[in-house]
Amino acid sequence: MNARPLISFDWAMKKMLRNKANFEILEGFLSALLGDDLTVRQLLESEGNVAAEELKSNRLDLLVETSANELIIVELQYDSEWDYFHRTLFATSKLIVDHLDKGEMYEKVRKIYSVNLVYFDLGHGKDYVYHGKTEFRGIHQDDILTLSHRQAAVFKYDKISKIYPEYYIIKIDNFDNVAKSSLDEWIYYLKNYDLKADFHAKGIDRVRQCLQYESLTKSEQRAYDAYRSNRSRLNNQIDTARLDGMAEGLEEGRSKGLTEGRSEGRSEGRSEMQREMALAMKVKGFSAKDISAITGLASDEIERW
Repeated sequence: MNARPLISFDWAMKKMLRNKANFEILEGFLSALLGDDLTVRQLLESEGNVAAEELKSNRLDLLVETSANELIIVELQYDSEWDYFHRTLFATSKLIVDHLDKGEMYEKVRKIYSVNLVYFDLGHGKDYVYHGKTEFRGIHQDDILTLSHRQAAVFKYDKISKIYPEYYIIKIDNFDNVAKSSLDEWIYYLKNYDLKADFHAKGIDRVRQCLQYESLTKSEQRAYDAYRSNRSRLNNQIDTARLDGMAEGLEEGRSKGLTEGRSEGRSEGRSEMQREMALAMKVKGFSAKDISAITGLASDEIERW
C-alpha cells in the first residue's frame, strides 16, 4: 500500500476531477466500468452537481459528456434512501428532456449512463456491481427484439438497449478487497482510499500522482480535514438518530407485546412488533445483520423476506 494516504473520491469529485488536467482519472474509472475506452469531452453543470460545502446533502455527483456525445451521471451517495431507485430513474429522464431541444427529432435523444456509487446496503443482493438495461423479449418465442438494418445504420447502434439509459450500481461495502480486474482496482480505491503497488488500471497512476493528501496545499489540507470531519459528524448524527428511533420503537414494541401478551400471549405480541420493525428497517436499506442485532430476529429469517 502507499505510504501516503490518498484523497477520498468524494473530495476529488468536489475539487479535483473538475479540472480538465485530471479528466484522465474519470476516463480510467469509466472505461473500466463501461468496458469501452472513452474520452471525457467536458463536465456539464446540472442541479445535482453543485455540491453544498456545508454537507447539507449526502449526495455528490458529476455530469460527464464524452467524445461520443453520450452523457454519464456519476453519483456518490452515503446515506440510505428507500426510494433511491426512483430517484435515479427521475434523474435520467430529466436529463434526456433537458438535452433535447424543442422541435428536435426523437432520434437526437442522448445516450445516458447512470453510475451510482453507494456506501449503504441498497436493495437485496450479494454482488458489488449491478448493471441494468432495457431489452424487449418475446413472451412466446423468448427472442430479443432487434433493430432493423436501416435503423442500425441511421442510429449507429447494433442493439435497442443502447438507445435507452443504462444503470450501474456499485455497492462499495460489498467489495471483498480482492482485486481481480481493472474495475476492482478502482473499487478498491473507492472503498479504502488507497492503492496497492501492483495496480495499473488506466488512470490509476494519475490517482497516485494527483490525489495524494500531501500534494495538497496547507489551506487545501485544512479544507479537506474539515470536510472529512463534517462528513463523520453527519454520519454520526444520522446513526445516532437511527439508533434512538430503533430503541424507541423496540421499547414500544416490548410494551405493546407485554400488554397484548396478557390477553393473547406475551411472545406473540412482541414477535409481531419485531417483525413489523424489521420489515420497516429492511425497506430503509438496513442489512440483515444490523436488523437481527436490534430486533433479536434471526438473520436467515430476515434474508428470506
